Amino acid sequence: MKTVNSHKRIYRIMHESVISGVCAGLARWLSVDAVWVRAAAVLSVFLLPGITVLAYLAAVILLPRWSV
Repeated sequence: MKTVNSHKRIYRIMHESVISGVCAGLARWLSVDAVWVRAAAVLSVFLLPGITVLAYLAAVILLPRWSV
């Protein structure tokens, strides 16, 4: 049986980053491949550009770095 960690934290993962590691960190937090998160981010830039850019910048500022 798989145990669920209720204290799972989200980080910006610098060693897997393309721009700043936000999508890589979100992908690891969601347990999906980073390609899917990056594709969703690109799609959302076209659908909701203002909100997406603000959310991304907020994540860059607020999320702690995790570098190996």
